[in-house]
Amino acid sequence: MADADVATRAPESDAQESTAPADPSAQARPTMSEHCTSDRPTPSGEAPKGEVRKLGGVDVYLAKPNTYPANPSKLLLLLTGGTGLKSTNNQIQADKFADEGYLVVMPDLFEGNPAPNGSAVPDSEMQGTSFLDTFKLKAVETAKSFLIDMWLAKHTEEKVMPILEKVIHACEGEFADAVGNGGGIYAVGYCFGGRYILLLASERTPPQTGWTGAQRPADEEAGEAQGPAKKGPYIKAGALAHATLVSPDDFHDLKVPVSLVCVEHDPMFPDEVRESGEDAMSKAGLEHEVQVYPGVPHGFAVIGDYSDSHIKDAQATAFDQMLKWIKEH
Repeated sequence: MADADVATRAPESDAQESTAPADPSAQARPTMSEHCTSDRPTPSGEAPKGEVRKLGGVDVYLAKPNTYPANPSKLLLLLTGGTGLKSTNNQIQADKFADEGYLVVMPDLFEGNPAPNGSAVPDSEMQGTSFLDTFKLKAVETAKSFLIDMWLAKHTEEKVMPILEKVIHACEGEFADAVGNGGGIYAVGYCFGGRYILLLASERTPPQTGWTGAQRPADEEAGEAQGPAKKGPYIKAGALAHATLVSPDDFHDLKVPVSLVCVEHDPMFPDEVRESGEDAMSKAGLEHEVQVYPGVPHGFAVIGDYSDSHIKDAQATAFDQMLKWIKEH
C-alpha cells in the first residue's frame, strides 16, 4: 500500500513480541493487533494483476486464472484482515490463489473503511525516556487502541454477514460455472476474516437485531413460535490463518471441513480458545486440522516482505497448508 501509515518496523521484532506469553489482562476484551491493521512492505517486484469491480452491489477484488473461462475453475472467497480490499498485499495474496487455478473473489468487508493503523508503542522505545515522554507515548498508544475499538464497533457480525451473503448470492449467479465445478464455494480468511470462515462454515441462528420494544409484527412473533430460522453453511470447505476476535462458541455447529493456521502463544487467538475449538470439533466428529507455527508474528501468513528466513519459510508453508486443504476438499 502507498498509505503513509504502513508499518515499516523490523519484522523480526514482531516475531519476538508475538512469541512472548500472552498477558491475561490483554485478553479481557476482543481487539486486534497492529499485524491486523498494517501491511508489511510489499515484496520487491510483485504487483496486483486483478481488478476491483462491483459484485452484488459490493466492491470486490477479482483475480482470475489466465485460462479462465476457457478451462474450468473453482470459486474461492478470500476474506481479509483489517487492511481490507485496497491493500496491495491482500490483492497479491488473492493473485497467488488465482495462479493455482481458483477464481478468487475478495470482498470489501468494511464498505470502504479499513481499520486505522493501531500499532503499539514498543517497550524498546520507552527505555531512557522521561516520565513526560513516556506519558505522551502511552497516550498515543491508548488513542490508537480506542480508534480500533471504535472501528470494530462499526464492523460487527450483523454488518459483515449481510455483505458476505450478497457476494455469495451474486457469485452463484455470475460465476455459476465455477461454483458448480467446485461443488460449492471454498473460502480462506486471514486475521479479521478468519473468524468469518468459521461463521460461513456453520449452521447458525443469526444474531437478533432490530426490534427492542414490546410490540413486534405478528409475522415475526409467529416465526419465533416455530423457532428462529437457521442459516448456512455457505461454503464447502474453509481455511483460516491467525484469526482474531474468535470465541469458543464460534466452533459450535460447524458443518464443513476447516483448516487452521495458528501462531504459538498468540494473544489475538489465545491457546485456550484454540484448544476449546479443537475439543469441540473433535467431539462433533468434524474433519479438521490445526497447525501451530512457533517463532512467527501474528499476521505472518499474509504476503509481506520478511528478512527472517524462518518467517519466510513459515509463510510459504502456511500457504501450502491452506491450498492443499481446499484442493483436497
